Amino acid sequence: MTHPHTTTSTAEAAVKSVSTAPTPHSRTAPGTRGNLLLGSARALQRDALAFYTGMAHRYGDVVRTRLLFWPTYLVFHPDGVRHILQENHQNYDRDLFLYKGLRPFFGEGLGTSSGPSWLYHRRLMQPAFHRTRLEALATLMTGTIANLLAGWQTAAEQERPLEMSQEMLRLALGILGQTLFRVDLSDETDSIAQAFTDLLALLGEYLYLPFPPLSVPTPRNRRMQARLHALNAIVQRLIEERRQSRAREYDLLSLLIEAQDEESGQGLSDRQLRDEIFTLLFAGHETTANTLTWALYLLAQHPEEQQRVKAEVDSVLAGQVPTVNQLRSLPYTRMVLEETLRLYPPAVTIPRRAITGDVIGGLDIPANSLVFLNPYVTHRHPDFWEQPEVFDPQRFTPERVAARHRFAYFPFGGGPHLCIGQHFAMMESHLALAMIVQRYHLSLLPGQRIEPRAMVALRPSPSVQIMLHSV
Repeated sequence: MTHPHTTTSTAEAAVKSVSTAPTPHSRTAPGTRGNLLLGSARALQRDALAFYTGMAHRYGDVVRTRLLFWPTYLVFHPDGVRHILQENHQNYDRDLFLYKGLRPFFGEGLGTSSGPSWLYHRRLMQPAFHRTRLEALATLMTGTIANLLAGWQTAAEQERPLEMSQEMLRLALGILGQTLFRVDLSDETDSIAQAFTDLLALLGEYLYLPFPPLSVPTPRNRRMQARLHALNAIVQRLIEERRQSRAREYDLLSLLIEAQDEESGQGLSDRQLRDEIFTLLFAGHETTANTLTWALYLLAQHPEEQQRVKAEVDSVLAGQVPTVNQLRSLPYTRMVLEETLRLYPPAVTIPRRAITGDVIGGLDIPANSLVFLNPYVTHRHPDFWEQPEVFDPQRFTPERVAARHRFAYFPFGGGPHLCIGQHFAMMESHLALAMIVQRYHLSLLPGQRIEPRAMVALRPSPSVQIMLHSV
């Protein structure tokens, strides 16, 4: 079934090229060959969201294209997502150039490894991300949130808008500084955030067109290496300071330093520890900052929903700082976050490589093909989401969740590769959203036109400007 939810000229233009369609007896997926040399690389690099939505609208649930030299299949239907991430996940690995391209940045950690190496890293890190251990970090989170909100008071009194993307990046990095290292990164937050922002933009260009290699000193590659070097230096310094310290802290870094594989008894080497911490710092701040920025943007657009969240928060918290146990009594606040993640999922693309040939939706997936999943499109599939562009937190009542296809919604992936930081990100976002709405009423600065911009993650463009009003 085709997707009627995308009819814009931008989306149509993104897929205008020589197309092929299967005959009635063919098992070849419909799609486009794209540019003779680059395939669809330029279209993806130029506007990935328009490309994906345009392909879904024009060709349906399984689409064939080409990325540089590689045959590539886009899978949008939840059945196909489930098949790739869960039912036949052994056939879809991450041993592909997109992840190899990230290894100069993130090393060989959990975020870029595959196969036995990935399993080894997952076993080592899993205990540190157990829900009960994460809950012990909640007071570090709420303390950081409270400090940020106190600093907003001047802007509220002066009726001055805040650039919320930057504020949420500052918050997420502050929380990671406390929960990863038990250090205050406030003096370095702006420089770290800017380095990550620059790196994200450069990576977004590089991943879909990874030429020339990073070893070639082009202006783009030199900028990436400079940002990487600066971030590496900060991470390495924090790890060395902790190893030299005699103080016993309860944070994620300590848990990872002490982690041992149950089978081999081995722990993380200094290099492996750096790789994992760098990945957590990168992925952890970006996911949460974007989710909260989009959530505040949506609540500012929908004052009736904002009022409902505030009523729930006031009823449960009565002006007090929330605890982890109280989050269970704030279900509507969480539903707002879940609906935010539906509309603006953190990951633009979840790529895999088909090890052997497969069949999805009755269509052939040849061996060694690239397979791209796109939560942004699947989260808007009209067969599973009524009025998919409408912001409606009620979609996430327990009854409606139970009745819906499990893989119609997968903001954190699924199957064995489900994001290890999911509970951390949701707990942090839940606490932050409750505390923000508890203290301030939000409204958008008039005249803004915000669009999602696909880099490695999905960011609002331009930055969201929000007016704060004390309550």
